[in-house]
Amino acid sequence: MSYGERPTVAVILSIIGGVLILVGGSMAFMMLSYNNGGFGMMSGFGGMMGGYRGMMDDVGFPYAMLDGLMLVSLVSGILVIVGAVMIDIYPSQSRTWGIIVLIFSIVSFVGMGGFLIGAVLGVAGGALALSWKAKPKA
Repeated sequence: MSYGERPTVAVILSIIGGVLILVGGSMAFMMLSYNNGGFGMMSGFGGMMGGYRGMMDDVGFPYAMLDGLMLVSLVSGILVIVGAVMIDIYPSQSRTWGIIVLIFSIVSFVGMGGFLIGAVLGVAGGALALSWKAKPKA
């Protein structure tokens, strides 16, 4: 199979979107874990710094719920990247993997969506993968 028979634009947009979703989710997850001083992976740092919680502590904001939303963003970013790689490896299954990229790009809006641009790029890449058709052989 030649390079021209692959949905390269869909793959590139999906990979960039997935990386942005992953970076945005991990940054938000680490910042939230650092600031809440007791939940998340980096709770030791928050505890050492005196447990600074910020403005949301006064209203009893459920930090565990926000950690879960950021975790959804991390998983979505990973699955968007995996879907993009699978579109490139198996272009004949681009519709199936395009649906996966599209779904998890939309799900990533829940947890920041890769600065929003990542989710938009993922949606565009998934839509392009859905609409891609291989050229008939002459």
